[in-house]
Amino acid sequence: MKKTITIILLSILAGMTAYADEGMWLPSLISQRIGDMQEKGFKLSAEDIYSVNQASLKDAVVLFGRGCTGELISPEGLLLTNHHCGYGQIQKHSSVEHDYLKDGFWAMSRDEELPNPGLSVSFLERMEDVTDLILKGYDPGMSEDERVSIVKNNSKALIDEVTKEGKGLRATVEALYYGNQYFLFLYRQYDDVRLVGAPPSSIGKFGGDTDNWMWPRHTGDFSMFRIYADKDNNPAEYSKDNVPYRPKKYFKISLEGVQEGDFTFIYGFPGRTQEYIHSEGVRYIEQVGDPHKIRLRTLRLDIMNKHQEQSQKVRIQYSSKNANVANAWKKWQGEMKGIRKMKTVQNKQEFEKAFAMWAANGEFDGVTERIAQIYHDLEPYQFATDYYSETARTVELAGIAYKIAGLLKKENGKELAKEALDAFYKDYYLPIDKECFIAVMNEYEKNVPAEFKPEYYKESLASYGSIDAWAEELFTSSLFADPAKAAEADLETVTSDPAYRFYHEYAKWYDEEILPLTRQLNQDLQLAYRDYMRGQMVYCRTQRVPKAFYPDANLTLRVAYGHVKGYSPADGTYYLPSSTMKGIMEKDNPEIFDYNIPQRYREIYAAKDFGEWTDATGEVPVCFIATNHTTGGNSGSPVINADGNLIGINFDRVWEGTMSDIVFDPEICRNISLDIRYVMFIIDKLAGAGHLLDEMTFVGR
Repeated sequence: MKKTITIILLSILAGMTAYADEGMWLPSLISQRIGDMQEKGFKLSAEDIYSVNQASLKDAVVLFGRGCTGELISPEGLLLTNHHCGYGQIQKHSSVEHDYLKDGFWAMSRDEELPNPGLSVSFLERMEDVTDLILKGYDPGMSEDERVSIVKNNSKALIDEVTKEGKGLRATVEALYYGNQYFLFLYRQYDDVRLVGAPPSSIGKFGGDTDNWMWPRHTGDFSMFRIYADKDNNPAEYSKDNVPYRPKKYFKISLEGVQEGDFTFIYGFPGRTQEYIHSEGVRYIEQVGDPHKIRLRTLRLDIMNKHQEQSQKVRIQYSSKNANVANAWKKWQGEMKGIRKMKTVQNKQEFEKAFAMWAANGEFDGVTERIAQIYHDLEPYQFATDYYSETARTVELAGIAYKIAGLLKKENGKELAKEALDAFYKDYYLPIDKECFIAVMNEYEKNVPAEFKPEYYKESLASYGSIDAWAEELFTSSLFADPAKAAEADLETVTSDPAYRFYHEYAKWYDEEILPLTRQLNQDLQLAYRDYMRGQMVYCRTQRVPKAFYPDANLTLRVAYGHVKGYSPADGTYYLPSSTMKGIMEKDNPEIFDYNIPQRYREIYAAKDFGEWTDATGEVPVCFIATNHTTGGNSGSPVINADGNLIGINFDRVWEGTMSDIVFDPEICRNISLDIRYVMFIIDKLAGAGHLLDEMTFVGR
């Protein structure tokens, strides 16, 4: 039975055609797409993209940290990723005295490169279809709980087996197509990753939140790190004795530039998409989930921005937090707009109606109706979860109290707690936390039905009389409001603290009242989607419905290909596919923080001291857009030309196309990339770090 399912799935996929430039394809199966890629201009082979037996492009790509991509650009372990991907590390190394966020950072020797405890990068060793192994022992007559248990046990056994093969190995087993297929991903992880360079935020974040998700874009969104290994090139903990990692493969830098219509290829780790989601799922996102989450984050951002404008110290402390909150906030706004513009809910409803008529009295009869009912039952619990995540879970004082309690239970708890508290207070400002508490909890009171509020909340609000009074008591009486008191606290004191109780009671309520039914409904949804996913494939193949089927993104290595192309966001408007330094100078304004470039930058532009990093017009190129299908996680992904050389670093999407996580529109969906020539210009002319260029291999120089 299992082999039959796998064979059917593969035959369906082989018969599908990808239209436009949609798709996030598994590298190990890229041979199924290579013909289309070569027709569109790609000059390499499938083996050049992915190979287990020889060095290939995959060996130059890493999962950077927990959710970005990076690429190797020298034989000495030099790595490129986005500025926003390295932002947390840059921020941790920054202080009022050494403000690397404001001034940038460049190591002029290996000894000056800064270690980053907790940061790792992972290379994919191999991926393989393990569906039969993972479903061994499963029979279609079994319950879903039994299936889940079999999958979990078989996955663990396989992971334990393959991670014995060498040093630094880790593995995951991922479900694709809602559990119709399972793949093993084996990684080799390196934990000594050092900061080499980063431009000032006035370049790396040029345009700030104003330009985020927008086009045209002029953001120099890059940072540089170096991977270190032991003398045998194996993963190793940080040590002064470690040496630069020697990669199997690294990218050559192309200076040939890009033109509209040029082939583009992206290799990276896209985070999460929902391309095959039911109309009811989309309706909730568009009409319920996104609007409420946007409102809550707007309140928090307004408070952060107010305080950051008043203090340089607070600006540094909350720079990373602000960026993290703002990123999804703005993305959700574009997502809503795109879903509505494309009439996604209506179009999916029409597809589901046609599918239901075709499926009547067959294997997939009633599956769309079953999914709709589950979404209806799930909605109030999902709404409660969204509000819990965006309100109670965002209270920083409560979060650290709960964390410290957990650490104090460990053998070396006092030491661990001290480290956690030091890190926390370095980037904490109580007035922001308090004001955010008042703002979001007032929204919580107004919008969450009483039956989905914990008794603890109801009793506390009744006792204090108002959210404001509750906040005053919480942020005054909690020992965590005073770093000195927090440092001396024992477990008993912490667990009796009001901040701890706030987090604990909410977590207990969620775990006991919301999570069990939510988990059961999501399990029912997963089962229904498994049938619906397979049904969609059969339906589209047999009814000749043109649709590309590729696995939803799940932070595993994928390939996306397209071409450089402008777009029209509105009637009478057409955006060209590239931007230059000229646009930066047009936006430059010392009175606006997001557009205040360094004085040295102005001087370089006035002198036209661009070096060899210009385009055919004599301007320095900055960014370009293309039709590659990307999402979060693709940040930092290498953008490669038809010859396999590096032409850019992916960092964003256009605002009008952020619904591509749900529905892809080739006319409007564009990924935004930093032109590699701009990266080189900054390193050379602004940073004066020409020694880094000496490590690289250039094409077209």
